[in-house]
Amino acid sequence: MSEETQWDLEIVPTSGLFELNWRELWQYRDLIALFVRRDIVATYKQTILGPIWFFVQPILTTLTYVVIFGNVAGISTGGIPKILFYLAGVTLWNYFQECLVKTSDTFILNQNLFGKVYFPRLAAPISIVISNLFKFFIQLSLFLCIWLYYIAQSEGGVKPNDTILLFPIYILLMSGLGFSFGVLISSLTTKYRDLRFLIQFGIQLLMYGTPIVYPLSIAPEKYRWLLLANPITSVVEAFKYSFLGEGYFSWGGLGYSFGFMVICLLLSILVFNRVEKTFMDTV
Repeated sequence: MSEETQWDLEIVPTSGLFELNWRELWQYRDLIALFVRRDIVATYKQTILGPIWFFVQPILTTLTYVVIFGNVAGISTGGIPKILFYLAGVTLWNYFQECLVKTSDTFILNQNLFGKVYFPRLAAPISIVISNLFKFFIQLSLFLCIWLYYIAQSEGGVKPNDTILLFPIYILLMSGLGFSFGVLISSLTTKYRDLRFLIQFGIQLLMYGTPIVYPLSIAPEKYRWLLLANPITSVVEAFKYSFLGEGYFSWGGLGYSFGFMVICLLLSILVFNRVEKTFMDTV
């Protein structure tokens, strides 16, 4: 190639370990919106019930928890109606789980698309986090309907408080943790495919290590620090405390979750930038 040759556009990988071209992501916002629409439509396309599945899943899961953990195992819910207690945890957990699982597969599932056309690779996982908000708010509406019913009945010990105003922060933390975990795993699975088989198993372990089907208060004091070391614990407990009046709320705990999210996000960006330069040669 002669020295006089000049390109109109030259695409090169990011050079800094923590460098991300946020301006470029903003320029491709229309593509992100297209991915969001694709994810929403494709999920339940050609299904009989369609979006109704958004309600069926949390209802069946909650009823299962009520029977197994509430009735058979007899685990206390701190005076909160069982269906409301479990649905609160399931609603928040499902959003985190969907963000993590679907984001962790994004680079492998889109490898054919990545090999044909250029666009910021993070556009795909970002669209997954946004599209999952659609499902989350549908499931949240189910929770709010049952929640309002118990409040109207003035029974069941449901006592919402002012911390309910922190709800957007809870969503930010759950989406940030799911996104950062997912991008980190997705970057690693481009080379180490075995990690894909551990994701579902790890998700199940993480769920039981989070107070979803039990309140934090019933955990023995000597083991409680292990549950609080889980960054999701403080968010789930704060969510339950805000809406139900039963749970563990701590500014320090939320600060720990935020700090954990930031560190994990920086780590995922570091690994992503290292892998992005060669990942098309390894997937």
